[in-house]
Amino acid sequence: MLAHIPSALGKAEVTRLRDALGAAEWEDGASTAGASKIAKRNSQTPPDSDLSRKLGAMAASALLASPAFVSAAIPLRIFPPLFERYEVGDRYDPHVDNAVRGDAMTGARIRVDLAATLLLSDPEEYDGGHLIVEDIFGSREFKAQAGDVVLFSAGSLNMVTPVTRGVRLSSFIWLQSMIQSDEARDLVCDLDAAIQDLAPRIGGDDPDMRKLATVYHNLIRIWGEA
Repeated sequence: MLAHIPSALGKAEVTRLRDALGAAEWEDGASTAGASKIAKRNSQTPPDSDLSRKLGAMAASALLASPAFVSAAIPLRIFPPLFERYEVGDRYDPHVDNAVRGDAMTGARIRVDLAATLLLSDPEEYDGGHLIVEDIFGSREFKAQAGDVVLFSAGSLNMVTPVTRGVRLSSFIWLQSMIQSDEARDLVCDLDAAIQDLAPRIGGDDPDMRKLATVYHNLIRIWGEA
């Protein structure tokens, strides 16, 4: 699973998040990195702060309103999104995200199937800071627009290259999907994309369209979890 979702958040939503982060306190980003903390050199909002929780809820709500994001992730649970800042010299060396995340405030624990980076800075605001993700097709590099999301399997090797100018702001998000298997999730996502592409051309009431929609929903019932 590797998907670049443009404009998952609109410009107004990105601006609200960035304005609020202007008053944020920042701490060492290694505090949530688990086994990969030696690889992480950046700063983040304290996970349990009121501001971090408020902005995380805003980001999660906006992502769940994005049909493209929901289609790709098929989210079951979203770990409270966190916010990070990369300044000159900051980086995140190659690592794999932890398989389980626990929320100290609520005690909730999730299996981490997917990781997502929500960009809050536009590419021209900084140099370096590329997100690189390894998947079955090799290495993919992203330097996306503010509001874009890069969604990938949490088991993928990933990194952020050193920032050499400016500041890179983003939110990082971990998810448990209704469908654990990357292959099955990709198939369901592709089927949904085909349905969305065909519906305007042949009509949603077409018998073949109804069959495709039935297959789509039944695959989620078969592969999904409550």
